[in-house]
Amino acid sequence: MKVIATAIPDVKIIEPKVFGDRRGFFFESFRQDLFNSECAERVFVQDNHSKSTQGILRGLHYQTERAQGKLVRVTMGEVFDVAVDLRKSSLTFGQWVGSTLSAENKRQLWVPEGFAHGFYVISAEAEFAYKCTDYYAPEHEQSLRWDDPELAIEWPLVNDEAPRLSTKDAEGKRLKDAVTFP
Repeated sequence: MKVIATAIPDVKIIEPKVFGDRRGFFFESFRQDLFNSECAERVFVQDNHSKSTQGILRGLHYQTERAQGKLVRVTMGEVFDVAVDLRKSSLTFGQWVGSTLSAENKRQLWVPEGFAHGFYVISAEAEFAYKCTDYYAPEHEQSLRWDDPELAIEWPLVNDEAPRLSTKDAEGKRLKDAVTFP
């Protein structure tokens, strides 16, 4: 596996080495020792899997207590995945990084605790799988606005159409009003 730095040092792209032939392919999707040495020493306690159609935007989510680090990947289709730094003590507070994740490129994104996370579905459908460092705690969940002008995230919107959102995400807060981390 190759670990690729992003503009925010704590967020990493993980690119597997894929072995393929006429039968198909094989790759390691996770190795604890490599993850610990190249990304962060964490224990994952929950795996999640979702399916969405083109134009769906999920996020930008985070938990104010029981914060979750997430190792995310796409098993079918393609998404634009975003992490926003919500750690006030960080030099990159309020900044974001985005990466295209797809079943074809097999890349993963490590989103540490203290970040909001979301993705936008570019392909007709996408299946999204991720590991979490803590359990889902809905009583502590927050949603940051996907279109906050202060963040100015460059979402690759299909046909420049507004994304489809859940009610919770449509009511997300702007960064200036959001609960953040120390």
